[in-house]
Amino acid sequence: MPLKKTIDFSYEVFENISQLSSEEAELLRKAEEILLKAYAPYSRFRVGAAIRLTDGSVVTGNNQENIAYPSGLCAERVALFHLMSQRPDAIIESIAIAANPLDFELSHIISPCGSCRQALLEYELRMERPIQVILGSSKGEIIKVPSVRSLLPLSFEEAKLKKS
Repeated sequence: MPLKKTIDFSYEVFENISQLSSEEAELLRKAEEILLKAYAPYSRFRVGAAIRLTDGSVVTGNNQENIAYPSGLCAERVALFHLMSQRPDAIIESIAIAANPLDFELSHIISPCGSCRQALLEYELRMERPIQVILGSSKGEIIKVPSVRSLLPLSFEEAKLKKS
């Protein structure tokens, strides 16, 4: 008989941006600002990401599409890879992610795709500390997740590849 296991995680839901700390609200607003500069002519689905470091500085990124799909890149990885190429020893505290489609209203909060979750988890593991994830917009409900690991519980990790 197989062993049945359960994966669950806790997260916080906020009715609006006023319930966040001032730093969290500022980070989410920066994600919303940068999504306006996204290059998304094909999907018309703009996404922005803002990463706060432990020194208080913020790095942003937005999705960059390409006619030769899948040559584009998501906002989270644009911000993350830019940060790590310039400051490989930086310590990430949190990331805020916001979306704004041009042709319809979102009916729910978006979360990072699997590739972005994996990339973020790699840095979370490398830093040996959780990266808080803030999802939403300044105009509606917001979700706060304490760690990227929560979003990718059965992850692909270096430690699981090593021979004993």
